[in-house]
Amino acid sequence: MDKKLKHLELIQGVINRLSTNSFLLKGWSVVLVSALFALAAPESRSAFVYVAYIPAFVFWGLDGYFLWQERLYRALYDHVRSKPDAEIDFSMDTRSFRAISAGGWLEAVLSRTLLAFHGVLIVAVIVVMLLTLGKR
Repeated sequence: MDKKLKHLELIQGVINRLSTNSFLLKGWSVVLVSALFALAAPESRSAFVYVAYIPAFVFWGLDGYFLWQERLYRALYDHVRSKPDAEIDFSMDTRSFRAISAGGWLEAVLSRTLLAFHGVLIVAVIVVMLLTLGKR
């Protein structure tokens, strides 16, 4: 039982790191997009609003990757949990679980939670872009 618990702890550690990375990524996304909005103030260059799309979409894709990986490790956790103690091999390979998540990365990117957060950020960029274009 000790081997199984240690293996589950290792997997849980990876899941925790992935969720922490996702949380930090969301924070950096908001900070960078807001900074680009500040640089695009009416007295400055409005081209910075267009640059705000880059971190918004890149961080959305990265966040989707972290969510996808987290789902794979949760499937691995569930698999290890049900294994007999004698079969514990401390494998952290999630390739065999990719078939479970048929949509893979794209399904994670378009999940409700990521779509809500990053979609709102993209809509904010569009609104600021339209407002800055209207003030020219």
